[in-house]
Amino acid sequence: MSKAAELAKAGETLTNQPSGRKNIVTNGAMQVAQRSASETGLGAATGYFTLDRWSMREGAASAGRFTMARVADGPSGFANCLKLTTTTADTSIAAGEFLFLSQRFEGQDLQQLKKGTSDAESVTVSFYVKGNAAATYVCELSDTDSDRSITQAFTVTTDWVKKTLTFPGDTTGAMDDDTAMSLQLIFWLHGGSTYTSGTFSDNTWTSETSANRYAGSRTSIFDATSRTFFITGVQMEIGSQATPFEHRSFGEELEACKRYFQKIHGIPGICISATNIVAMGMYPVECRAKPTVGQTGVLNAQNASNLNTTQSSTGMGTNNGFASGMFQTNIVNFSGMTAKEPITVAVPANNSNFITLDAEL
Repeated sequence: MSKAAELAKAGETLTNQPSGRKNIVTNGAMQVAQRSASETGLGAATGYFTLDRWSMREGAASAGRFTMARVADGPSGFANCLKLTTTTADTSIAAGEFLFLSQRFEGQDLQQLKKGTSDAESVTVSFYVKGNAAATYVCELSDTDSDRSITQAFTVTTDWVKKTLTFPGDTTGAMDDDTAMSLQLIFWLHGGSTYTSGTFSDNTWTSETSANRYAGSRTSIFDATSRTFFITGVQMEIGSQATPFEHRSFGEELEACKRYFQKIHGIPGICISATNIVAMGMYPVECRAKPTVGQTGVLNAQNASNLNTTQSSTGMGTNNGFASGMFQTNIVNFSGMTAKEPITVAVPANNSNFITLDAEL
């Protein structure tokens, strides 16, 4: 090939690549875990527990329990993965039980999919996965604005394998252009008859029917305490081809995650009584919506006179005030303070607990 032809071919390749960020998923390389690197005894409640933006969703009361952790394992090019380990099996499955791993997306970040139009775009989901033994699970795209979904099954072996699933565009049901949830990327891992008794619809957009979502011959992650599930390198992009994973720096991913959850140390405040502080801080990153202010444990407070006091128990007042980029909260259950004195809350040198801002979908 001549030099001119090589340059022309390179130009064609670059032109055909998507511009800007191609991966719609945040923290797909499983780098950021602001809350915790590992949590045990999970399975009784839905929530965000370890890796940022990845939630575990459960339904009904299952006896199954698991550990969720970021571990230093992965295929070439990936230092970390998300690992689920069953610690308590559940082989007597109630109808309404389910368990899945999910990432949720704002509608305003999905307009490029052109969903609900005649030129709706196909979407390709790719990821690396393995387990302790052969298994079959389901990947689902769930449109929460229009109650429509599309599913594909995938298999797992004991080796890291890259899975590529292409979903056609959906010409029905536009997604809202706002900060609320419009779409979920779901990895189904367990389901009772409410979700398995129907007919599996392979790679076809349909009105969401519970009985069809995990139908067919599927594995339950709760079938034995030896069961594990590892996943990393999750990418969701426009088009029918899976391109190489879009690696982002840790700093980029952390900033993106902070839109939904962030932790804060060293907040200035004023003592309004011997036990109560009004604290005010700035958002390091603008939140998706008005966040819920919380705490990870009892907080420490210290003033310029070296008063060092710790809450007797966790507690925040209800009169939390918010403005753009700013929050205010009452923090209670301290002791020995003097009214009207300035003070700093959540001093990292004295206490490892922190204030949290939660604006998850």
